[in-house]
Amino acid sequence: MAGVNKVILVGNLGQDPEVKHLEGDKVVANVSIATTESYKDRSGNRVDNTEWHDLELWDGLAKIAESYLKKGSKIYVEGKIKTDSWQDEQGNNRKRVRIRVQNMTMLDSRADGQGQSGPSNNSSTNYASNNSSPQSMPSQAVSEGPADDDDLPF
Repeated sequence: MAGVNKVILVGNLGQDPEVKHLEGDKVVANVSIATTESYKDRSGNRVDNTEWHDLELWDGLAKIAESYLKKGSKIYVEGKIKTDSWQDEQGNNRKRVRIRVQNMTMLDSRADGQGQSGPSNNSSTNYASNNSSPQSMPSQAVSEGPADDDDLPF
């Protein structure tokens, strides 16, 4: 049976994306996001547990990150775990775990009404990496306003 290597995260960027333009028109963006879990302990005190995740975005996703993401941006990502192992100058074994992002959705509302065509400021835009064709543009899904259905219970 084949294994599954899939990660889904929703969090906020800890800093602006670090983008590198490589030879052959390749682009890579590195950024970290924080995911926070909140719960109450036995004493009833609220406890926040924050985890940091290193993300790696390539080509089209990296260009989108460079143009639209900034520190504090809220994003939804899907990807896979990648682990690098090496020895440092002192001979110590080192390991780095990162998430290679394959799909991304920006969850923030658009700033200053940029590109707005409707009355709502809320927007989700989905982007997917296309490993087979790096020249293709990412797909975009834009939600439209609510339908005028009188049958809705709310």
